[in-house]
This record gives sequence, C-alpha cells and structure tokens, in this order.
Amino acid sequence: MTAAIGITPIGITMGDPAGVGPEIIVKSLSAMPTEDRSRYRVFGNRDSLAAAIAVLGSDLLLDSIDLCHTDIPGDLLPFGQLDPRGGEACFRFIEAAVRQAEAGQIAGIVTAPINKAALNAAGHHYDGHTGMLASLTGAKSSFMLLASERLNVIHVSTHISLKGAIDRARPDRILATIRAGHAHFRRLGQTPRIAVAGINPHCGEGGLFGDEDDTHIAPAVAMARAEGIDVSGPISADTVFHRAYQGAFDLVVAQYHDQGHIPIKLVAFDTAINVSLGLPIDRCSVDHGTAFDIAGKGIANNINLDHALAYARRMAVSPKAPS
Repeated sequence: MTAAIGITPIGITMGDPAGVGPEIIVKSLSAMPTEDRSRYRVFGNRDSLAAAIAVLGSDLLLDSIDLCHTDIPGDLLPFGQLDPRGGEACFRFIEAAVRQAEAGQIAGIVTAPINKAALNAAGHHYDGHTGMLASLTGAKSSFMLLASERLNVIHVSTHISLKGAIDRARPDRILATIRAGHAHFRRLGQTPRIAVAGINPHCGEGGLFGDEDDTHIAPAVAMARAEGIDVSGPISADTVFHRAYQGAFDLVVAQYHDQGHIPIKLVAFDTAINVSLGLPIDRCSVDHGTAFDIAGKGIANNINLDHALAYARRMAVSPKAPS
C-alpha cells in the first residue's frame, strides 16, 4: 500500500521489535479508517508486525500498511527479550526514516520506543533517540520537549548525570533552550509565556544554597527578554510547575532530566509526548519505554502513540520558518 496521492505521509518507526512498538502501531492503525491509515508509513519489519497482529487477534491486513520493510537476520525476535538484533533493527528503521524525511518523502517521524541496552549491544552508542537523531542529521544540538494538554516542559539537558547537568546549565545553553521553545510555539501559532525553573532550592536564596541561579540562569533570561521573548525566571522549581499547570505559563524550561520529567509524568503519564526540537526534521515520540515485561501479551496501551501521531499531524501543517 502507498500513501494517498498528494499527501506526504508521516513516518512511524517500529522501535525495538521485541518491545511493545509493533503492538501499539497495529492497535493505532487498526482503529483508523483506511483513508487515514494511508497518511502514515511504517518503518519496521513485516514479520514482527504480523506477530503483533496475531497476538492482538486483529483483522488488520499487512497489505493495508504502507510499510518500509527492513530484514532482521535469523529467526523472528521473541517479544520481551533483549537482543542485539533488536538494537540493530531499530537503528536501521530510524536511519531509513531519517533519510526519507530529509528527502521530503515523509513529513516527519513518530518513534515507537527503543531499548538503549539493545541499541548499545548492537554497537550504536547513543543515549537514546535524541542523540541518535542529532548524529544522523548532523544537528549541532537538540532539545527535548515534553508536551501535554496543560503542561509543557523543555529541558536544558537530559540523559547525563546530575553533576553533568549542573555543569551544562550555562547561560548560552539556557538561552538556546528558551529560543528553541519560543520558536516552536510560534511555529504552532502561539506566543508562549515561558518560565525558567531555578536549579537550586529556592533559586539559591541569594547565594545561600548556591549562586548558579544568579550567575547562569538570570543572565540567560535577561538576554532572552532583550530579544522580545516573554520569559520569566529563575522561578523556584517547587512552585513553577504548579503555576504552569494552573495556566500561568505555557512552557517551563527545566534545567535537567528529572526536574522536568517528574512533574509531567505525574499529571500526564499516558498522554504526554516527546518532541525533538533543533533538528532539521520533525520528530515526536511516545513518552514510554519498550515495556519488555508486557510485550507480546496484547495489553499495551496505544493512547500515547495516538497523541504523538496527532501532534505530528499538527506539526506537518505548520511548516518551519526558513533558517
């Protein structure tokens, strides 16, 4: 099956074949009318999708899927088991999708979850999707945005140690993060009210608990405000997320991984999606892992994937501004 004439499809990468990716993709595609299904192209493995269809007892026909197939050497990968072949496969799915996105053959990419251990066991040493995509596209930097209905968080740093995250929270990186979030919301038709979280308790209490908020964060906020960006901060992290959730801000800049992930997973665990900013291509993702413990049991929930697909469609009709 191919995409409908005149419509550039959105790519969906299957993720690790041993995880829940095949199942949630089958569930989401099965629920779509045939015309809507033609708007997506799956980058994955035919046998893994067939196994997911069997597990789910779905009546979805493989021939009804616009599939960019990649072979996996050896026997069918069993669900729920870490295997370097799964890591190699998910890398190849993503690489194929990136190349088509760069060529304009797909409008963007929605990624199902990968397993970092399997990826590294296959010789692809990345901290996850974001680093891999930056490497494949040659992007100098990228930013992780977690988006949900009432809370949106963009991160100064993600998959590094807490000590490393503190070292990385420098004015230039914080300013770049503010700019990336502002540009993304402007692309979607909104002028965002942005809050920047402090890094120390109570933003350091005037240096009592550290001076990074005064020496690193405040200067970045001042520079962003001088550019006309509606941004406030630093604001103590123990209140800023609640204020944003209640409607005071459209976007919070978190200084490190857990500072941003904990609040959004508390309030939007099943619906928040991951968006990569700063890449030359569009990419968003489910915000959950491969769930090896339930893979192949037919019980994985596809609601997060549905939200990611909806966000990808929203981005597809809002072209990026020329760089």
